Amino acid sequence: MSIASSEISAVRSILGISLLLIASSNTQAQDTRSTTVYPASDPTNSGNWILREDISDEFEGDEIDQSKWFVEGQNGEYYIWKGRAPSQFAPHNVFVEDGKLKIRSQWEPDFDFAKDEGHEGNTYRTHEGKDVPVTTGGVISRKRFLNGYMEVKSKPGDSAMTAAFWAIGYESELDVYEQMGNPNAGNDIEEDSTKMSVHDWQPPAERPTRKFGYKKKLPYRLADDFHVFGCEWGEDYLKCFIDGELVYETTQEKEGKHWVLTNPLEIWLDSEIFVWLGLPTQEELPSDFEIEYVRVWQKPQTNLLDRAFFGFEGPYLFQENERPLDLVPESSANNRYQQFWRIDQESSKHFEIVRHETFASGTRSLRFTTDGEMQSEVASVVGPEGSVDLPAGDYELTTQVWIDPKSTAKKLQISFTAPAVELLTIDLAACEKGEWVTVTHRFSLERGSTDSDRMKISLNRRDVPSGSNLIYLDDITIERFETSL
Repeated sequence: MSIASSEISAVRSILGISLLLIASSNTQAQDTRSTTVYPASDPTNSGNWILREDISDEFEGDEIDQSKWFVEGQNGEYYIWKGRAPSQFAPHNVFVEDGKLKIRSQWEPDFDFAKDEGHEGNTYRTHEGKDVPVTTGGVISRKRFLNGYMEVKSKPGDSAMTAAFWAIGYESELDVYEQMGNPNAGNDIEEDSTKMSVHDWQPPAERPTRKFGYKKKLPYRLADDFHVFGCEWGEDYLKCFIDGELVYETTQEKEGKHWVLTNPLEIWLDSEIFVWLGLPTQEELPSDFEIEYVRVWQKPQTNLLDRAFFGFEGPYLFQENERPLDLVPESSANNRYQQFWRIDQESSKHFEIVRHETFASGTRSLRFTTDGEMQSEVASVVGPEGSVDLPAGDYELTTQVWIDPKSTAKKLQISFTAPAVELLTIDLAACEKGEWVTVTHRFSLERGSTDSDRMKISLNRRDVPSGSNLIYLDDITIERFETSL
């Protein structure tokens, strides 16, 4: 369905701009590596992958690139935690040497361990009365990304210390692997096995949070040599590779409500003590978790909006700002780094972002309901300032709408606020009911948005007759539209 409307001021998102740069990079100069290095799972690049230089790292040089990586404990700062007790992260255990990132675990009785309680009730340095003065390290990517292929070439240390390549985002965690070179208890992770997990951190985030994954026995000891581990993460599927060979795949359809991978993720590389797999001994330390490279590819995108945010899946990310050090995945707090749709008290009687009800993609959508008369003159949902900013040009907006057959609401408006421009009035009465309908609208933007522009979605009481109404909105996108001469 195509519905005509007035001109708009369009949308910027940090992720949207990043993906636009990816889309246009085919015609721009790139360095040699980005045009010749492709995923081990797709060496001919049949998937048209483009390297994300701002997240990828070959670890060449003399020190870690701190513009790409946050080092746990650097300058006394720890992000989320200080490590899994009794071990503790220490920045001197993270270094670049021989073209590799090395994360060292060592026996350091003279280290000034934290006195506060560590993870899951354990204390740093001690476990069940035993002195375990083990320091280790961890790094986190400065940037998050939504969907793509991530790959490392790595080798765990030959000790009872984990080597982990994992990622977290809003209410979600993807452990591409957890490995251990020489466990000395239990069988959850063995010297010749690898484990992948997906965790659901939706509040109350009560354990067990692991929802699905796999464990695989390998024909070699992992600590003996380097291997390539990759993960292809799509909108509704996941594939895992070892040395370019597919070893596991699943889909959103198969996992159902356990599918949580709908928001951008940041990469973690770290080592820890898993007490249930035994404690490392002084004799086997120091040991190094070695990473030869980290590479992230994505496919060209034409959508100029942050797909997660404008699909109502999670927060809008201002990635130019530092992440708060206490930003855990289950946090829905507004701050300088992440911000959510605003729904005022009166509008919240009618609007709500809901999960696992009716959605076009992902797991969430925006729901509008009435049971009787609308309580306010206007009910609205507003994005954060700065989430709308496009230059002059021609564009096409697309959104998905679902209307209950009993609904009598007539119109829904989508607009922008700075400058104030009414973008699209959806004629709800003309839409097919009881199914998802695609609404598209082409527009020309004569002048760009201001820095504080944002999207507003609203219904007026005059357009909502008294009675029962149920409407869902999802997947708002904007793309460039090239007009013919």
